[in-house]
Amino acid sequence: MDKLTHFNEQGRAQMVDVSGKPETVRTAIAQSSIEVNNTIYEHISQNKVKKGDVLAVAQVAGIMAAKKTWDIVPMCHPIPLKGINFSFQWHDGKDDQKQLVIQASVKTIGNTGVEMEALTAVSAAALTVYDMCKAIDKGMVIGPTFLIEKTGGVSSKDYRR
Repeated sequence: MDKLTHFNEQGRAQMVDVSGKPETVRTAIAQSSIEVNNTIYEHISQNKVKKGDVLAVAQVAGIMAAKKTWDIVPMCHPIPLKGINFSFQWHDGKDDQKQLVIQASVKTIGNTGVEMEALTAVSAAALTVYDMCKAIDKGMVIGPTFLIEKTGGVSSKDYRR
């Protein structure tokens, strides 16, 4: 790719015209994480957070965010998503911390990819965990957030991190 596609001939921002691209199955998997202290880990694991089931709410927030990515990221196309799936896994972090790894896979049939939707989904899920647990400790750390995999389309290759 020789030039950035979101700029027109005058160097102004543009939404890329994807009308000429064929519709194909498109998928993306993204990951984020949030590092929490042991108290937060225990509260989430034992469903003792006063605001409710943290992982359930984070999952719903992530799904909602993926569906509205085009409202948040200016040059994203509105995409009819066909499926969104989440997974959460706990890992030991630095010192006495625990790391919650969040993955989202997103799927559509269309003429543009769903990488931004997957990245937005995991970002919103991590932010929701922070929001629901900040009364316990505000020292949580979110990230890194990154794309793991993208498939589909004709103009760019599949990607695997």
